[in-house]
Amino acid sequence: MRGSAEPEDFVPLNPPRYHILVALGTETRHGYALMEELEKRTGGRVTLLPGTLYTGMAKLLADGLVEEAEGPDYELRGRKRRYYRTTELGRSVARLESRRLASVLEVAQEGGLLDADPGEEELA
Repeated sequence: MRGSAEPEDFVPLNPPRYHILVALGTETRHGYALMEELEKRTGGRVTLLPGTLYTGMAKLLADGLVEEAEGPDYELRGRKRRYYRTTELGRSVARLESRRLASVLEVAQEGGLLDADPGEEELA
């Protein structure tokens, strides 16, 4: 979906693709570093297995939200690591999806769904 695509064309994003874009941010990273960054940012609450990561990455590449980038020459088991970075369109999509999710949480907050910790709710 390259060319004249608009950020709105990609929203809502599925969670793995959103997490990949957020973990990339404005950095250039290889796949394993992406998985580590995601785990670090979420305190281990979200992890992506390699199959999910690379399936999501393939879709993001095909859509023009991520592109391959130059990185240090580093071989692991005889294979050169591939590095990725978000495109301007990818950053716009991540910002739009973040605003969409924030508005969903705002509605949940207004509806009283985020007031109590589930462990604190009284059982009737």
